[in-house]
Amino acid sequence: MRQRLFGFKGGVKPPTHKAPSLHEPIGQAPLPARLYVPLHQNIGGASTPLVETGERVLKGQLIGAADGWVSAAVHAPTSGTVLAVEEHVAAHPSGLPTLSVLIEADGRDEWLPRTTLDYRSLAPEQVREVLRDAGVVGLGGAAFPSHAKLTPARAVPVNELVINGAECEPYMTCDDMLMRERAEEVVCGTAIFRHLLGARRVLIGIEDNKPEAVAAMQQAVRRLGEDYEVVAVPTRYPAGGAKQLIRVLTGKEVPASKRSTDLGVQCFNVATVYTAYRALVHGEPVISRIVTLTGNVERPRNWEVRLGTPLRDLVALGRPKADTERYLMGGPMMGFDMPSLDAPVVKATNCIIAASPALFPASPPEMPCIRCGACAEVCPHELQPFELYWFARARNFGKTQEYYLFDCIECGCCSYVCPSHIPLVQYFRFAKSEIWAREREKNAADAAKARFELRNAREEREKAEKAERLARAAAARTAEKKTGTTSADASPASESATPAAPLVDAEAVKKATIVAAMERARAQREAQPPRNTAALSAEQQKAVAEIEARRAAALPLSTSAEAPPVHVTERERGGP
Repeated sequence: MRQRLFGFKGGVKPPTHKAPSLHEPIGQAPLPARLYVPLHQNIGGASTPLVETGERVLKGQLIGAADGWVSAAVHAPTSGTVLAVEEHVAAHPSGLPTLSVLIEADGRDEWLPRTTLDYRSLAPEQVREVLRDAGVVGLGGAAFPSHAKLTPARAVPVNELVINGAECEPYMTCDDMLMRERAEEVVCGTAIFRHLLGARRVLIGIEDNKPEAVAAMQQAVRRLGEDYEVVAVPTRYPAGGAKQLIRVLTGKEVPASKRSTDLGVQCFNVATVYTAYRALVHGEPVISRIVTLTGNVERPRNWEVRLGTPLRDLVALGRPKADTERYLMGGPMMGFDMPSLDAPVVKATNCIIAASPALFPASPPEMPCIRCGACAEVCPHELQPFELYWFARARNFGKTQEYYLFDCIECGCCSYVCPSHIPLVQYFRFAKSEIWAREREKNAADAAKARFELRNAREEREKAEKAERLARAAAARTAEKKTGTTSADASPASESATPAAPLVDAEAVKKATIVAAMERARAQREAQPPRNTAALSAEQQKAVAEIEARRAAALPLSTSAEAPPVHVTERERGGP
């Protein structure tokens, strides 16, 4: 029976521009002389560096360990020497640097000894750890650590496993070519994910503008004897979005407040399941990926590229035309301009587009919003982009959240149809970044306040403990006094035989302590010879003698237990 398909609201149909990069098979990009491997290549925590400058590494060696559960490891793409572990420009629109491992290739491309695993003989938790340590992340662009998504919800069993081969973004064909040439490995990787999730059904969704990929996947499923359903879905951007594809294939609409696993569905990209298969069955961590190089180049093609390859080396393979002015990473709808060709290929790099004024004309000037509602009609999440735009522009970020700003997936449909040429997605990204920045500031302030309150509480506790100790000591002294008095009254004979110890006066003890301190200070002064007295005149010596005589006369009075201490000025203590 043919799989029933459902629709999703909104979406657009931009020109695909996919044909130019489909004429040649996947090519193996040459190994560059140096690779810059970022330690942060996933949406979670950055990896912890495990290598040092001067160390020799082998291909596939772990150079960055996963930092926590929502993180993934990083490996050496080839054998060579670590030249540095330093900041290097990242493949990110900000252009900010990130900690990277610079490896100079030795040309031998020598593998670390690899071990294969039978995932069926291992506990699911062990398989997930292997995938984490192999660096398997979502290669559709999000780069979310895959092992974390392979943990099913406890309360809801996974009924449908959706494998995403839609690849709806224009110009991009890396997944298309992967399914055409390596369909069996994609199907085998799907079997691993199905085993880990215990999914009842497997649905492989591919847009109907990829008939060769659909046929190749169907043949692989039949050849391997699997019961997977390979479904051609209507071509409409953004059908490749996880929530949109789940809606099309299953009819389930994932609310913004929930994950798809809460509805018994999980979705993975075809390249992700392929790398998982290579990691488990062949012992190969993620050290390369297929990248579409297209646009304003003489030779558009898909290349398998080592991670860390500088984009300058990659784009040279396509022979960019003279009028190329910039490069985009990702598609034209959700991609971004590369800050520099020194940035390296990372796990999220699925497409590089050479842009020229003819392919991507300059955007017309932004005009005022006319509230036509076209953006709301094409929004796949049924938001009100024009309202979000007004509130973001007015910096009323609280209102943007009331209008579900964070449900926006930044697909660009609204900007694509806006007759006023307003870059709506840029406003939404700005609003999100401002909200995140304020949240960070608030969290930092809350943490500082908590530390301050803890310190005050500790000081108060220490004061209370000290007061309690003093009170106990005073009570003990009082009890001793009473005990001594009672004993004296009850035994007069004992008093005559052994006189009771006199009570110690606290004030007398204090005075005696002061007198003793002054005596020690006087002895120290007398023990030290006077300074700067060698060149004194006769008159000066006479004045010093008079001062010393007055000091000697006053000293017995100051040392008396009944008299208060005498304060001697610094000038009188010695020296002219």
